[in-house]
Amino acid sequence: MKVLVGCECSGTVRDAFLNRGHDAVSCDLKPSKKPGPHYQCDVREIINECWDLAVFHPDCTHLAVSGARWFYKKQTEQKEALDFVRLLMSVDIPKIAIENPVSIISTHIRKPDQIVQPWMFGDPHTKTTCLWLKNLPTLEPTNVVSKGNRHITKSGKSLPEWYNFPPSDDRAEIRSKTFEGFARAMAEQWG
Repeated sequence: MKVLVGCECSGTVRDAFLNRGHDAVSCDLKPSKKPGPHYQCDVREIINECWDLAVFHPDCTHLAVSGARWFYKKQTEQKEALDFVRLLMSVDIPKIAIENPVSIISTHIRKPDQIVQPWMFGDPHTKTTCLWLKNLPTLEPTNVVSKGNRHITKSGKSLPEWYNFPPSDDRAEIRSKTFEGFARAMAEQWG
């Protein structure tokens, strides 16, 4: 199967599909963090090639409800981000998955088809992840484990321990991480 993993520079999902014998390629504005088939460009430049499956990870910066306190300043950026998601949902690819955290996609476009956590697939962490699916089944948990440890900040906020402490320049990239078990489940069940 020819698989496009759009908006991914980590190579995690791409490699999971490659490991299952698929012709998979990642695409992102950034270079790939790991060696492997990767287009460094805007995914819109290659989206109309002949793909069997696309897994898209659109940037959540202007979509995630975790940033709701700044929404009043981001109306133009949010509109552009939602238009990009609509484009990804409507491309002529037989099977599509769009992955994002809890976001305004749910209120402005449609509710997700599924909400998953890394701990459902063998990674002892929490990270609420929504999936919008086209011609794909919902994912079945593969290895339910503990939810992992929490970190309590000075203000008393509880966050997953895997988050980057203290904050750094790569914080957004760390938080956008796709865990290995989740990536394997996608490749095994959708490939």
